[in-house]
Amino acid sequence: MKGKYSPFRFSPAGLRGLEPSATLVINEKVNKMWAEGKEVYHMGFGESRFPVHPKIAEALRKNAYQHSYLASQGKADLRERIAEFYERHFQIPAHPERIIIGPGSKALIHALFQSLDGELILPTPSWVSYQPQAHLVNKRVNWVPSSPETGYEFTIDALFETIERSRQAWGSPDILLINSPNNPTGRMFDIEFLEELAQFSRQEGLVVISDEIYGLVTHGLKRHRSISRFYPEGSVALGGLSKHLSLGGWRLGVAILPPNRAGAQLMRALRTIASETWSATTAPVQFAALVAYGEDPDVMGYVKECAHLHAIRTQYFWRKLTEMGVRCPQPEGGFYLFPDFLRWREPLARLGVNTSAELAVYLLEKYQLATLPGSVFGAPAEDLSLRLSTSYLDMETPERAQAVLDAYGQGHDPETLMEVYHPNTQIALARFRHFLEHLETMQEKSGVNGAGRRETLEEPVLAGA
Repeated sequence: MKGKYSPFRFSPAGLRGLEPSATLVINEKVNKMWAEGKEVYHMGFGESRFPVHPKIAEALRKNAYQHSYLASQGKADLRERIAEFYERHFQIPAHPERIIIGPGSKALIHALFQSLDGELILPTPSWVSYQPQAHLVNKRVNWVPSSPETGYEFTIDALFETIERSRQAWGSPDILLINSPNNPTGRMFDIEFLEELAQFSRQEGLVVISDEIYGLVTHGLKRHRSISRFYPEGSVALGGLSKHLSLGGWRLGVAILPPNRAGAQLMRALRTIASETWSATTAPVQFAALVAYGEDPDVMGYVKECAHLHAIRTQYFWRKLTEMGVRCPQPEGGFYLFPDFLRWREPLARLGVNTSAELAVYLLEKYQLATLPGSVFGAPAEDLSLRLSTSYLDMETPERAQAVLDAYGQGHDPETLMEVYHPNTQIALARFRHFLEHLETMQEKSGVNGAGRRETLEEPVLAGA
């Protein structure tokens, strides 16, 4: 007789209301569409696509035989090299005994949430996985509001008001997580703001987790600074290899803890979690990371080259969008853009588009533009915001990525590089242009069609289709 109930019982506390990561879902969806021969322009996933540097690849090959478990905290000589690297590049007071190496910074953030008591404070918008990870350990999230009118600027005043609201409701908002350069906006913190935030955090007794994974992917507009310089006793800096060296799949992250007794206690908690979960970060990758953090001139030159290319590509896309009339904060690092389309709220509503999620679906179905809705980053759905990643366009395959790198090496000026060697970027921009022209046409005809009625105008013919 067939059983009435499944033998599996799932935890409502950890999984209720959660979905798989939006960034991974869109990437899998686009890859499936490509495999089916469908046309799609991928701006939904933030993966740096440049080739692995030959010296790092060779180090991995040479150490493929390393098969033993390493220390849960990470190789001692690698931690020493990381400490020297962070002190040299970011002026962080880093000590090897206060550094832990994990299988990506994502795992380290989750372990930090497990270790630390108190509610989480997140600026709006923030990376898609921060809030779900807090949910998985039953940690409440307090969002610090911001608006598209200010470019989603994170302010001390808004932070103070968020903390006060939580405390008045008997909350304990004790953990602030910041990210600079920021995913999804690309914005970076000024040194003056970091000094002010450090003083505020010290007064309020906050732990600050600073995700600095994009710290070496800057656009030359600002220099990356770590809050750990100004608040060493109460901050944890996070980094890794995934962005500046295009090694996301290698899964190696770093956490730098405070050089005090509290840091020692936190390290004990993290080592315990590591020993009971991932045991140790992959051995061959740790051996190869000795080269990645070793200040080899060729490797560091490659890091600067890739960062410059990210800057050229992202700034070009931002400039073209703003020339179309799209409001978008200027990115200063990373490879992301966070535009909003509130200017066209009325014609979008007539198309049945009232939220950022509906906007992302509409662009994928009608224009083959893969994007992510701003709502998955904590922005209000009615902001009609999107996160666009420039990292995949024209670098969809290793061969195309190498071709872009080769073209850059030929010394072309940025405009020529983008217009001649980035055909898919040009098509994606053309499709955004057609989309906005369609909305403008609808606005002009609104007096004839009337507000609130679903639009039936034909879609324009798309360039590059």
